[in-house]
Amino acid sequence: MNSKPALHVVLGAGQIGPRVAERLLAQGHRVRIVRKSAAGTPRPGLEWRHGDIRDLAFAEEATRGADVVYDCMNPPYHKWPELLLPIARGALHGAAKANARLVALDSLYMYGRPTGPMREDTPMNPCSKKGALRAELSDLRTDAHARGDVRVAIGRASDFFGADLPLSSFSSRFFDRIQAGRPAECIGDPDMPHAYTYVEDVARGLVTLGTHEAALGRVWHLPTPPAESTRALVARVGAALGIEAETARVPMFVIRALGLFIPFMRELPEMAYQWEVPFEVDDRRFVEAFGWSATPIEEAVEATAAWARRRRAA
Repeated sequence: MNSKPALHVVLGAGQIGPRVAERLLAQGHRVRIVRKSAAGTPRPGLEWRHGDIRDLAFAEEATRGADVVYDCMNPPYHKWPELLLPIARGALHGAAKANARLVALDSLYMYGRPTGPMREDTPMNPCSKKGALRAELSDLRTDAHARGDVRVAIGRASDFFGADLPLSSFSSRFFDRIQAGRPAECIGDPDMPHAYTYVEDVARGLVTLGTHEAALGRVWHLPTPPAESTRALVARVGAALGIEAETARVPMFVIRALGLFIPFMRELPEMAYQWEVPFEVDDRRFVEAFGWSATPIEEAVEATAAWARRRRAA
């Protein structure tokens, strides 16, 4: 009798989790998506759970039977002090109880202000409150692996680029602005080289880590195209849409003023350093280990522009 396909549990149904789930389903795996809000619609191979992963009893139930658990959770910036570490502890607890591998999505904030291309062995030197939290989170996961509590692989990505990213620089607001002839907005120098990771490569990279034993116990920079300026990337997107897209720097006093009323905007000023120096990612460890590299930027831009055209037509 044939055994069941492996069960992959995806924690988080925001910008990345559903993309990871779709790739796993396409590979024939069973998938369970877990999120705090109401469950989605099940279909063959896909089931849902909803609840608070900080509740360790729920975390254990939600991940029961898993072969791999993917931690794709990322609360809003202003809730990081309250939620970031507790939800990660829930993911670690669930994966440990299930004897599952844990693949965790991470950012680059713990490195702080870079002085050259960021590598996996770049020392953690955070220069922001959020970076300090990310450094603590990284230690939480790597320590759990070192103790033998759970087998962990960490995939780090830069700022996301791509289609349907409501919480990124390339949100619906971005496309609404450039398609209306208004400039895109940048919180720092739009002419500074800045690496953006294509969102489909983020999902593909996490699935790669989750399906290769060799990934465990290490940090990996997910495939990311060479850094170019934000202005250049925006211009590429505009050209693919048949428009001349400009980019403007948002004055910091405007961001701070908006922060008086909008919690998300209040958190942005400390992250502006990422656009004040070259922000470059070295992804060679991943490419050499798993044999694929970032989607060519021209292909990523065209796919993103195609989505934007469909969205506008709708």
